[in-house]
Amino acid sequence: MKQRYAVVVLFALIIASSMVSLTSYKATEELVTEDMNQALAKALDEQQSDVISADTIQVFNKHLQMEALRGRAVLAVDTRREFRPRPQVSTATILSLSDQRPAMVLWSMALLWGLFCIYLRGMTLGLYGGLALQEGNFVDAKGCIIKLTPMQQQLMEMLWKSPSHKLSKAEICDALWPKKEDASETLYTLIRRLKPIIEEHSDLKIESDRGKSYGLTMR
Repeated sequence: MKQRYAVVVLFALIIASSMVSLTSYKATEELVTEDMNQALAKALDEQQSDVISADTIQVFNKHLQMEALRGRAVLAVDTRREFRPRPQVSTATILSLSDQRPAMVLWSMALLWGLFCIYLRGMTLGLYGGLALQEGNFVDAKGCIIKLTPMQQQLMEMLWKSPSHKLSKAEICDALWPKKEDASETLYTLIRRLKPIIEEHSDLKIESDRGKSYGLTMR
């Protein structure tokens, strides 16, 4: 798998896990708010007063339908609404009540995939465009040896070891066919057969500058 695809999958898992977690939290928050509001309404109806007392809090907790909220939800005075009481609960409480198991599964998958991406990154260090020269052989990102003819191997090594990954036509011909007066056609044939092999196994391609030079570039 190409590294950029692995990173895309990683971000997709992170986004998916975050969305699932947030959706579960919001759904639980709505249920908690609804339960606290109905409990407060019943408590105030029984007390016949908007004043919060110990009895109000006790009655409020008694009317909470969600048992896990009892003792964790509190009543506060809302100064913006004529000092009316309003129920409130901490974010941590809502989070603990929400079902975060699907999100945790996705987070675990994201973590494992992240470790895989780190491993993949380590495997691809030293690569250029998905290729590496190891022990005299060109290998792809998976470590598989790319089969090249001796002449193809020699040309690839020349381009690979060039600081710019680019050589002039004259440099290539003089190195590969020093005794041949005009090796243009031979070089053209060699390049034509080498191109599809390189493109099949990497993100590289061999580009020609009007037949004057050849170089390895990223696609």
